[in-house]
Amino acid sequence: MAKGTIRYWAAAKDASGVAEEPFEAATLAELMANVTAGRAELARVVRRSSFLVDGHPVGRRAHEEVVLAEGVTVEVLPPFAGG
Repeated sequence: MAKGTIRYWAAAKDASGVAEEPFEAATLAELMANVTAGRAELARVVRRSSFLVDGHPVGRRAHEEVVLAEGVTVEVLPPFAGG
């Protein structure tokens, strides 16, 4: 199980109530389950979000297959408006 930091941007930051927080999780799926437990609005935002793991886009990879390393930073990027 890795320890790291999760950073929230825009609507994810509003829904979580914090800009970032520490976590312990082995995979991105486990992390998302942990941080959204009891936080319905954050869960709603996360379902529509994309993710960076140490600056690398997760893309369409299954979150269960994204293994988190010790000291990792995960960023939650909700859809942004604009053009």
